[in-house]
Amino acid sequence: MGKGESDDSEDMQRKEKAKIQLKRNIGYFDGVSFIIGTIVGAGIFVSPTGVLKHSLLNVGIALIIWTASGLVSLMGSLCYAELGTSLPFSGGEYSHIKRGLGSLPAFVFIWTSTFTKPASNAARALLFAEYATQPFYGICPPPEVLKKCLALAVLWSLGILNGCSVKMAAWVQTVFTLLKMMALSVIAVGGIVLLIARQKESLARFEDLFSSEIPNAAQVAEAFFQGLYAYGGWWSVNYMAEEMKNPSRNIPLTVMTAVPAVIVFYLLVNISYLTVLTPKEIVSSVAVAVTWADRVIPSVAWIIPLCVAVSIFGALNSSMFTLGRLSYAGSQSGHLPVLISMLNVHSCTPAPAMIFSTTIASIFIIPSDLIMLTNYFGFSAWLMIGLTCASLIVLRYREPHLHRPYKVFLPVPFVMVAVSFFLVSAPIVWSPSLQYIYAFLFMLGSLIVYLPFIHFKLHFAFLDKITCHLQLLLEVSPADRSAEGKCE
Repeated sequence: MGKGESDDSEDMQRKEKAKIQLKRNIGYFDGVSFIIGTIVGAGIFVSPTGVLKHSLLNVGIALIIWTASGLVSLMGSLCYAELGTSLPFSGGEYSHIKRGLGSLPAFVFIWTSTFTKPASNAARALLFAEYATQPFYGICPPPEVLKKCLALAVLWSLGILNGCSVKMAAWVQTVFTLLKMMALSVIAVGGIVLLIARQKESLARFEDLFSSEIPNAAQVAEAFFQGLYAYGGWWSVNYMAEEMKNPSRNIPLTVMTAVPAVIVFYLLVNISYLTVLTPKEIVSSVAVAVTWADRVIPSVAWIIPLCVAVSIFGALNSSMFTLGRLSYAGSQSGHLPVLISMLNVHSCTPAPAMIFSTTIASIFIIPSDLIMLTNYFGFSAWLMIGLTCASLIVLRYREPHLHRPYKVFLPVPFVMVAVSFFLVSAPIVWSPSLQYIYAFLFMLGSLIVYLPFIHFKLHFAFLDKITCHLQLLLEVSPADRSAEGKCE
């Protein structure tokens, strides 16, 4: 090779290294931590009563529903694993709906998510503030101003962390996931020990598991809905597909590790609760884990509220990570302002996307009552899951030669589409409310923005000047554009 060719090769390597693009910094264990961290929030500690309550205190039915909900979540995550390995792009469902069903359904998704996901993060931040401040106020409620200030501080701390370093965000996620799993392990192992130590007394609680009243179909469906809600977050793996090392191998592995692990822990923790408390005590308890700790480890019962705060913090971190990637992907496709898809020239992180999503979440902190409205958007999450699984089916037939390192058994996405349709329609049919109409109108309102700005490409020149100034201020550049500094 001549000197000129050698110099050209070195120049090309330097340019490749200097590219502004998301870096593959997330490994297998980081992926498992993100999925588990997103799924396991405060619910399993505070009030895993929904399933038991709607099962009419029938322990056998409740445990079956916990298992079935986990298996449905596993099936959904396997569908997502196929999409994530064949199309490893940031944006999760958004990217796959856009590829399979087109631009308009994808825009409806990002329009709805821009409202609901930051509101959900705001709710988590406020809940964290509630548990973090409660020990200092005893039986008195903490001041609302203090809770909101702490919630804002947590939101922006995590927003800055995720906007500055993916490696550091992944490290924080791993640490907090380990802490929350240790807390769940204490409850699970404690229940097993008590079950063995007090065999006759404890086993009596599990005799005739199905002796209580059998719930009807509507009650079983409601309990099933509650169980699926507790497993919410399994879809987070595809938001990190573009930043995962060896996604063809690691995405299926993370899914097959994380979701079954959560299923096992959820079952063991519920059995532990039932070992110490009666079904009636569980349903009537405000915070089941605290009641359990008061009975089993009264001298260190204070540790449970701390564990709840840790669990919420970890779930909030992973949720903010995924929301930033959603905004980033939407901007890359032209569905959000172009600035949001730019990356910091030093860290190659989507800093503008994190600022955008954190700002919206901060707005929801102020009028916290608005967060309750997001309950009526619960059906929208399953609507988008159904559309994503439908996209998988469409792509199987429309793009049969697409490289698929992992393929899910084809009937599985059909089952997920059917389950999604049921979960979308059931709440509206059983308990019709005007709020559901408002939610649908909000989703349809996306057309008001889509038609002029996306379809007809209406553009205002002054926005380019604002973008330019913000780009210089934030030191960001469009992805895949060369920069002077090396991204690490």
